[in-house]
Amino acid sequence: MGLSPRLTGRASARAHHSPLASAFLRRVEPFFAGSEVTGGPLLIATILALVLTNIGTAHAYERFWDMPVRIAFGDRAVSHRLAEWIDHALLPLFFVIVGADVKRELVDGALSQWRSAAFPLAGAIGGMAVPIGLYLLVAGGGAAQPGWGTVITTDTAFGLALIALFATSLPVGLRALMLAFAAVDDVGGLLVIAFAYSDAIDPIGLIVAGAALAGIVGLRRIGWVSSVPYVLLALIVWGGVLESGIHATIAGVLIGLTVPVAPRLAQAAFAERVQRRVDEFKHAHGAAERAEDDEEEHQQRERAEERLGYLQEMASATRVASSRLIEVLTPWVNYVVLPLFALSNVRIHLSGDLLAMVASPLVIGVVLGLVVGKPLGFLGFTWAASAIGLARRPDRVTWRMVAGVGALAGIGFTISLFIAGLAFGDGEMREAASLGVLIASILAAAIGYAILRSCTGPRPMAGAPPEP
Repeated sequence: MGLSPRLTGRASARAHHSPLASAFLRRVEPFFAGSEVTGGPLLIATILALVLTNIGTAHAYERFWDMPVRIAFGDRAVSHRLAEWIDHALLPLFFVIVGADVKRELVDGALSQWRSAAFPLAGAIGGMAVPIGLYLLVAGGGAAQPGWGTVITTDTAFGLALIALFATSLPVGLRALMLAFAAVDDVGGLLVIAFAYSDAIDPIGLIVAGAALAGIVGLRRIGWVSSVPYVLLALIVWGGVLESGIHATIAGVLIGLTVPVAPRLAQAAFAERVQRRVDEFKHAHGAAERAEDDEEEHQQRERAEERLGYLQEMASATRVASSRLIEVLTPWVNYVVLPLFALSNVRIHLSGDLLAMVASPLVIGVVLGLVVGKPLGFLGFTWAASAIGLARRPDRVTWRMVAGVGALAGIGFTISLFIAGLAFGDGEMREAASLGVLIASILAAAIGYAILRSCTGPRPMAGAPPEP
């Protein structure tokens, strides 16, 4: 959780040169240099989008993202706005990471026991039901009623980035709890998009996606190694879900859940299988060095290269596919996908008329749903599930920490903004809903950070020697 071991070591070494700079960077780096999805680039892109939508070039800026992009193949063509292509084609990559990470925790992590897995599931149910109830209580029955879906989802990137700030002082199970909760929460939001904010569902697309998904599972069953068929089938899953009318981000979650979380070759088996090849490589390399003519040297070097190829493949088989996939996708998601999403979707024109709507039922409903409803539903439902024996808190996670995660769950940014656009289209109502999401996210982040900060001990002084 948080910085990778190498980056952690570099930060510790840097503290000897500049304790003050190290103390600052130690707080900032988890937002930018973490080994998982981080929220720093997304935050910068959000601020930049707010600026660009409130200066003289705002019209040209928004027109750029609304530019139609058409992809044609023969007589068949698909046309969407550039912003919609980012939502449908790039954002699913983020959810591939979420799906793979959740599977890893469920199979071999803090949520591997069914009662531990039931804990975030119960929280997710409460984290959707209570916010919707609060929103409809305040804003139901009027023009704002269609916006109830904006309070369903949680922004995984921001939530995980804030938890990463306490990577060395909070239990690992806390991140797993946040991740699993956010994943179920996001799937719930995507299902709401599919069935409440979509005009029609095309069953043919779902059949195609299901067949491709079954193909991925089948290839895994027979132990197919080459990645090309998996990539092609994943593209078919994405295309089928998109064609069905369901938001394509759910394809990302489904693909992520199919990625193996165990290596093809255990380390013990690796040690047994490669020893002979290592000896053969050593012998061939030595023979090449001692060869008396070019032909013999060439033959021995080819033999050594063949043994190296075998060792390389065996070493690759010891790596977990999900870890490798997350490692490849994470930089692209951090620095391309999520920032582009924010730049193309954050459209809040700060004006007197908009600010006057802060007291409107729509804005109040969004803020109450996210800031109050999320933690209340998450904490209440997990407590009830634990009290009746259906769920169990992850090891070393206290109820105060659970409250902190519940507060962070109120950061409803990416999918909340997207649902606001689906609910209200382009106009004043969408901007008011987006303003409510922005206010709620700031409040939820501050409250969640304060709660989790209170769960940690005093921080060590910058430059202080590590504890033995």
